[in-house]
Amino acid sequence: MRDTYEETPRVELTPEAAVLLRRLREAHGPLMFHQSGGCCDGSAPMCYPAGEFRTGASDVLLAELVVEGVAEPVAFWMSRSQYEVWSHTRLIVDVVAGRGSGFSLEAPEGVRFLIRSRLVGA
Repeated sequence: MRDTYEETPRVELTPEAAVLLRRLREAHGPLMFHQSGGCCDGSAPMCYPAGEFRTGASDVLLAELVVEGVAEPVAFWMSRSQYEVWSHTRLIVDVVAGRGSGFSLEAPEGVRFLIRSRLVGA
């Protein structure tokens, strides 16, 4: 069974990230994020068409992000081991110029998603 952590909003979007998600939704349909902390871009969040990245018992659903103008929420998953490291923070999904992983949908846009963080309760 997968855990969902909802006691405090654990993930939020910058306005720039929301704009990009709307564009990606128009081009690719429903979306999801997964952040593994593994290879490629390290701990960068990867954006995929919803369901294209397989999640399982080793993943935690941190949030279902509501994006104005997008019909369905965008699920934000993180590997359980990564969550243990980041559990004391609120994650902020932002967008910066530059090329990230070729696996994430925003790669051809010349930008990449990036996580900023803030201590919970700070």
